[in-house]
Amino acid sequence: MKISILAVGGKMPAWVQEGYAEYAKRLPREIEPRMVELALANRSKSYSVDTVKQAEGEQILGAYDNAPGHKRLICLDVLGKSLRTEMLAEKMAAWQMDGVNPCLVIGGPDGLSQSCLQRADEKWSLSGLTMPHPLVRVLLIEQLYRAWTILQNHPYHK
Repeated sequence: MKISILAVGGKMPAWVQEGYAEYAKRLPREIEPRMVELALANRSKSYSVDTVKQAEGEQILGAYDNAPGHKRLICLDVLGKSLRTEMLAEKMAAWQMDGVNPCLVIGGPDGLSQSCLQRADEKWSLSGLTMPHPLVRVLLIEQLYRAWTILQNHPYHK
């Protein structure tokens, strides 16, 4: 199983890169997380939120369509379904059994386009709180690691 994380935005602070790298390296080779950073759309003084989200959405769907294998598009959205870590572990086990390569999408500062949300197989919310997008990267990879430890009966989750 290959897990792709499609994230809008680049040039992350060192703490984000280090935090992401720490949990990514803990995951076993068969999980193989892959971060794909997509450029933020141009935000001029008079930018339209819908235009920006549409441009970023086109990038996201293009990257998703070009990813290899049997895929599942999962968008992180404040209005998505809230998951417990144990539920994420169950999903990971099912992905492994079914040979699914999930693509988890982190939108830009303005959120995700309707085209992305409509195309999504699932929509998840990591929290009802508003979080900075860099923090979401670290939180997401840590939760993937935590879910994997549950599947392995590893004491990390306790």
